Formats: sequence, C-alpha cells, structure tokens
Amino acid sequence: MDWGTIINNTLAGLLTPTTIAFALAALGLAMHFGFAGLLNFGIAGFMAIGAYGYAISVLTFGFPWWLGMIVGILGSIGFAILLGVPTLRLRGDYLAIVTIAAAEIARLLFLTTAFTDVTGSADGLFGYNKTGGFTEANPFPPGSYGFGPWTYNSETLWVIVFGLAVLAICVWLLWALMRSPWGRVIKGIREDEDAIRALGKNVFAYKLQALIIGGVFGGMGGIIYAAFANVSPGVYVTSITFFIWTSLLLGGAATIFGPVIGAVIFWTLQAFLSNILPELSSSGILPVDGTQAATLRFVLVGIGLMLLVIYRPQGIFGDKREMTFVK
Repeated sequence: MDWGTIINNTLAGLLTPTTIAFALAALGLAMHFGFAGLLNFGIAGFMAIGAYGYAISVLTFGFPWWLGMIVGILGSIGFAILLGVPTLRLRGDYLAIVTIAAAEIARLLFLTTAFTDVTGSADGLFGYNKTGGFTEANPFPPGSYGFGPWTYNSETLWVIVFGLAVLAICVWLLWALMRSPWGRVIKGIREDEDAIRALGKNVFAYKLQALIIGGVFGGMGGIIYAAFANVSPGVYVTSITFFIWTSLLLGGAATIFGPVIGAVIFWTLQAFLSNILPELSSSGILPVDGTQAATLRFVLVGIGLMLLVIYRPQGIFGDKREMTFVK
C-alpha cells in the first residue's frame, strides 16, 4: 500500500471547499437542532435552494455574482418561511418528516424536465462563476499556492479564502446571538417551550426566526459548494443531510465551534476511508472488490453515527447538560 499517498490525500481533506460548505450547513443545523430544538432532516434542501438561487440568478437573469449570492440567501429565507409557517407548530418526529419531505420536493423540482431551461434538469447548471464574475473577482494571480497536501491553484484558493471568511462571519454571528437575550429565549424554548409560552413569549415567532437564521447558514453552505463545483440535483440527496447530521453530532450539537470541527473531522475520515479501503481490497486484506470497498465507508459512517448517538450524544466538544431536551 502507498501510505504516502493515503496520508497526503487524507490531510488534504482538512481544508477543502467541500469541508467549508458542510461546516456552514452543520452550523445551520446547530442553530436548528442544537439551540432551538428543531428536528430538521431537510438541511440539504436549504443548500440546494441557496446554490440554485445563486446559479439561476446569474445564468438566467444576468446578475453579478455578489447579487446572485444575495438572491440565494433570500431564497433560503423564503424556503424557511414557506416551510416554517405550516410546520413549526409540529414537534419532534412530525417536524422531521415534513422537513425531509420538503427537501426532497425541492430537489425533484430542480430535477424535473419541466424547468430544464432554467434549472438544467439532471445535467444541472455550470459556468455561472465565470459568467457572474466570481472567477474574475479572484485576487490571486494564476499559479500554485500552499505546500504539501495543501497545495491549491488560484481558483480553488479563492473559493477557500472566501468560504473561510463567510464561515468566520457566521460563527461570530451565532456566538453573538446565543449570548444575547434572544439566544437565552431560544435555549429556553428548546428545553420547555410551554414554560416560555407561559411567560408571554411568542414561541412560534422565535422558532421561525431560528429556522430562518439556520436556513441562511445552510444556504450559504450550498453557495460555497456551488462556487467550487457545478450545481446538480444529484448532489443534494437525503444522504447529504445525514452527513451533515454526523458532522454536527460528532463535534457537538449545542456548541458554536463543534459543528465546524465535526465537519473537518468527518471529511478527513471520509478521505482516509475512501483511500485506505480500496487499497485493502486490492491487497487482498479486505475480501470485497474495489466498488464494494468504496461503498463500505458509508456503512462504517452509519455504524459510527449510531455508536456516537448511543455513547456520546453530546459529541466531542458538547456538554451533556445541554442535551437534556433529547428524550
């Protein structure tokens, strides 16, 4: 086995546009579940709305890249309102069912051939970064930057720097909100919304605000991912939601930095498994073929998620006292 290549590819997973995009989505899920207690299984839908809002506004309406990203954010806000108004009076499993269904409906709308001219159907959308001027806004001259496994071309580096700046702003915003009186009310709703309602607070309005804020973070995750790769409905499948959930639970649901670190750990482990398992298969150590070995990593992720929920539900950096709302 080529351990040098395996280690190099694994370390490269520490800092990629994909890692940053999923860290943003996990941060949004932390707002929903970790702080507000909303069981959202449709975070992939928010990513899809943000990504398609950005791409469609640039390709169809000719907006510049920065305005396209604002449209993507507004689309995520609209999706949160559309989803939240009829569903936030539901609790627990019922809310989870509605959110996962809504995310799948959104994906199928982008997949249908009825709107091919706008959404690209199964082929997706591409070329919007160049058309909208995002590529031209790159401040880094063409060339290679970094060292070792963290070597990037100028375009990838631009996406990473831009994504890290967005991530830093979102982390600071979540930190500030959770330290404010608004954040204390949100945590109170998470623990016992009936008690908060008895104090005269509009629980529905607070939950809707939390859903919108987390949705914006998820939408930004979709936009950052779209800035690096093409937009395709095949990306925003249900499994993506559970990858984000794994990142959240790994780092700590009711924490600020936990979702970010959890996303980094998760995608680094994914990179390691996607490299080591095929090598073990080709060496005869693992009694499966290469295709089965590549799929086995998802089985291992599922087993890891189950063990994590059973033995450390608060995550690596979480506090078990913050998870008392999980029955």
